[in-house]
Order: sequence, then structure tokens, then C-alpha cells
Amino acid sequence: MSKMITVRDALNEAMREELQLDEKVFLIGEEVAEYNGAYKISKGLLDEFGPERIIDTPISEMGFAGMAVGASFLGQRPIVEFMSFNFSMQAIDQVINSAAKTRYMSGGQIACPIVFRGPNGSAARVGAQHSQCYASWYAHCPGLHVLAPYSPADAKGLLKAAIRSNDPIIFLEHELLYGLQGEVHGPEHCEPFKAVVEKEGTDITITAFSFVLGKALEAAKILEEKGINAEVINMRVLRPFDIESLTQSVMKTNHLLCVEEGWPVASMASEQAMLVMEHCFDYLDAPVARLCGVDVPLPYAVNLETLSLPQVDDIVQAAEKVLGKK
Repeated sequence: MSKMITVRDALNEAMREELQLDEKVFLIGEEVAEYNGAYKISKGLLDEFGPERIIDTPISEMGFAGMAVGASFLGQRPIVEFMSFNFSMQAIDQVINSAAKTRYMSGGQIACPIVFRGPNGSAARVGAQHSQCYASWYAHCPGLHVLAPYSPADAKGLLKAAIRSNDPIIFLEHELLYGLQGEVHGPEHCEPFKAVVEKEGTDITITAFSFVLGKALEAAKILEEKGINAEVINMRVLRPFDIESLTQSVMKTNHLLCVEEGWPVASMASEQAMLVMEHCFDYLDAPVARLCGVDVPLPYAVNLETLSLPQVDDIVQAAEKVLGKK
């Protein structure tokens, strides 16, 4: 590790380093150039690399996503910024039917080295149309890699690896994490597409990713005060899913709680529960539990928004229930 920066600056640094390293890399999206990005992730890149590589577009996600996918088929390495992943729904045909499927449909002849990135998940009181998690939507689709960083080290190292990948990548940032500070590695470092054990433990495995991972780590501290030693895994790579890290932890703790902001139906938590059933059922001492967002569009009112998302106390109580202490 070299220095302390925010997630916002880590993402900026990753793109700058890869733009410097490879002239085939370019950034395209709404307000990424003149305005420095809606969340200032691309600050200063236009001045350094010019309008041919930092490209402002009209408000047309299908249009600029399609342009970028076509460029990737011809050997370029586009980074597509969605102002919100909610708006990626406007471009989902390009993401799924073009980017995700073309290598398979071409018998491996046409690669699609592209990164679709931007904020995903709950934000702070911006209403249901701007606050939902698309992790399970995209992880459902073969041909895509789906990444959801938490820390600055995650953000920089995974984004650099994503830009260098020859596969289409869904890179799910979180608006409420952009200001989170932490250490990052130097320009030569890329993070592997693997989960990370953020806290080791022996009594129960708690999995989480993106913003809710911070809540899981807080909950683990409270559980420790109650004599429960929880292991917390950062499931930052949602496809290809890191089955090995998950099963190794469950084989040690014999209990599993899966936490996420997304809705419970067809969730990443559901997938993790099934994988554990398939790969290490005999090691479980209690049923797998999941703690997801409430199955409603996220309310605007702050009190209802809070009630709709997993909170620290909810995680503590769910873990105690798995262990038979509630």
C-alpha cells in the first residue's frame, strides 16, 4: 500500500494510469469531459487526454453504449460511464445482446474488452428510480464479469484489472462510498477477481459487498463484544463467483449469513445460499440465512428508506438468530 485516498480519487487514478498506458483506452458518457463527471470521477482527464479520448455524449445511453461496444469489437478499450446504473436499463440491449454474447456467438473470434461503470445501489433520498442494486440482474447473464468494489484499494485495483480484461465488465460503484478513504497500491498493481476476507472469525460467516459491507464490519464489532467471532467476506466479485473463498469460510465457521441491499427474489444472497447447499451442506450447523433489502421500490422518505435497507442492528440480530442466540 502506498497512500491514503478516497474511492473517488482511486477510480480517477486507475483510469488515468490506464489511459497513459494504453492509447486504445477511452472514456465515454454523459458529462464525463467538460463537467469532470457527474460525481467528479473523471476530474482532470479531459485536460490531460483531450476530447478524442474523454468524450461527452448526448443523453442517450443506448446510443453511446452501442458506439462503445462497436469500438471494442474493433480492438479499442472503452470505459462507459452511466450516470447511474438505473439508466443502464436504457442500454441493456447493447450490454446483454451485444457485449455479453458476441464472443460466444462468434466462436471466440470477436472479443469485447469494455467496462460499463457508474454508481449502483441505494443513494440518499433520491427515490426508487435512482436507488436499486443491479448486481443480480447482470450477474445472471453469461459473458459478463460483475464487480462491486468497497474500498479505495478495491476500486483502483479492480478497475485497472477490468480495463485490461478482454471480457465485458460491469463495474458497480456506490455513490455513498465515493468519499470513503483508504490505502491503495501503486500503478503496477491489479486486484485479482477474488473475494477478500476482511475480518477473520470462527463462529459465523457474514458475506456482503459494496456499501453494506461497511455495515457488516460494524456489526461484527458488536457481535465480538457479545462473544461472537464473525468472519466477514467482501464478495466484491459477483461473476465469476468466488465459490472457493465462500465454501472455505463456511467449512470453518459452519454458519452463513448473506447480506445485501438488493431485493430478496433471485438475489446474490439466494445464489450464495444455493452454492453452499451444493458444495458444503454437510458442514452447516444451521440453515443459511439471508438479509436483503425489503421487497419494495425504495421509498423517498428517510425513515422509510432506512427501514427498507439492512442496518447494523439488523445484521447483528440476524447473525444471533442463525447461531440460536435469539
